[in-house]
Amino acid sequence: MSLSNAQVRATVAVSDLDRAREFYEFRLGLKAEPGGPEMVRIYACGGGTQLQVYASPENAGTATATVASWSVDAGDYDATVDELIANGVELVTYDGLEADDRGVHAFGEHRVAWCEDPDGNVLAIDNGLSPAEM
Repeated sequence: MSLSNAQVRATVAVSDLDRAREFYEFRLGLKAEPGGPEMVRIYACGGGTQLQVYASPENAGTATATVASWSVDAGDYDATVDELIANGVELVTYDGLEADDRGVHAFGEHRVAWCEDPDGNVLAIDNGLSPAEM
């Protein structure tokens, strides 16, 4: 068995699971899987992938780069970004990178919106175009 054939799960440390639950479920619109340990939430995402959010106050928000990314179909991208903004998600812009008035960065046809969860973990939503398609 090779890891290239295995599913991967993004894992995010948070300081307060209830506060994180509000963000991931009500702002991002994810649905928690039933069961599991008390201090962990598992969210099913597309293609059999998952996002695991777990309580770890000492490690929450310490990553300095993107911890999880979602690739949304290019045809649904703008509506998805608009829905996130309507749900109170604030997009993050970065110095030296051009962004539109909503905060979406463009790299040719590849578009990325970054946001942070309540602990400052960086999350990305892109328009699903791989480098080969650009």
